Amino acid sequence: MKPARFDYVRAESVDHALEVLSQNGDEAKIIAGGQSLMPMINFRLVKPSVLIDINRIPGLEIIEDKGDRVHMGALARHRMTACDATIRRKIPVLHEVMHHVAHMTIRNRGTFCGSVCHADPAAEMPMIVQMLDGEIEIASASKRRVLPAAAFLVGSLVNALEPDEMVTGITIGTSPAGAGWAFEEFSRRHGDFAMAAIAVTLRTDDGRAIRDARIGMTGVGETAMRLHGLETLLEERQLDDLLLGEVAEWLNDNLSPNADIHASADYRRNLSGVLAGRAIRRAHARALEMRTIGHG
Repeated sequence: MKPARFDYVRAESVDHALEVLSQNGDEAKIIAGGQSLMPMINFRLVKPSVLIDINRIPGLEIIEDKGDRVHMGALARHRMTACDATIRRKIPVLHEVMHHVAHMTIRNRGTFCGSVCHADPAAEMPMIVQMLDGEIEIASASKRRVLPAAAFLVGSLVNALEPDEMVTGITIGTSPAGAGWAFEEFSRRHGDFAMAAIAVTLRTDDGRAIRDARIGMTGVGETAMRLHGLETLLEERQLDDLLLGEVAEWLNDNLSPNADIHASADYRRNLSGVLAGRAIRRAHARALEMRTIGHG
């Protein structure tokens, strides 16, 4: 299909983009990568009267080390995130996740922040910002504000942006020293949206017990989520089959996934338990390895 007619504005600065947004409100859309927006426009699921292109705004592509946090600019592409040395060193679970995101051409154009804004309940980036205490930096012509990821991700394909606002960047927490990590995803083809996916980071103490677990999931609810209850279940526990059985039971009792043409809700709940077991075992093994080489 072809899109409905719209005007095109190439923003020269953030202030310029915000000025056009303030003048047009609901009728305007920001385009960065366009990998989600353009298909929706072509199918006329959205019909903006003005498209504001922010790709020429300098500085928005930067990925910056902020100590215990990393800042992702609004134009940081998936490819850039996958190749960034700071991400690889300080957030290895994100580095692993990036190799499961979409396909090469989409990774070359799609942006980290754009994926979070799109809020697809089966995408990986919303899960990562939930899991790693992400903070969304939001601007309008009249104010600036910061929202935690849990408040920003309102529902399936719904975020908390007002019509005159845009996301200028996102910060996420880095992995604690000595943390092991793992990511497990099941999809019909590599790069497709997940039927279920889980990311885990955790540390171990001298007795091999689990400490400081962080767990995110996607594909199993109306939004991506951080599983605080499951993190509590793992705290100070020894990794064994009994614990992993409790993990699977907890997921079965607490997840409410949707059913669709790809999988039933029961299938997704069972799949979540399988993936969680794999991810927790891998993260635990890496945490033990980190202690062995002196990073714990």
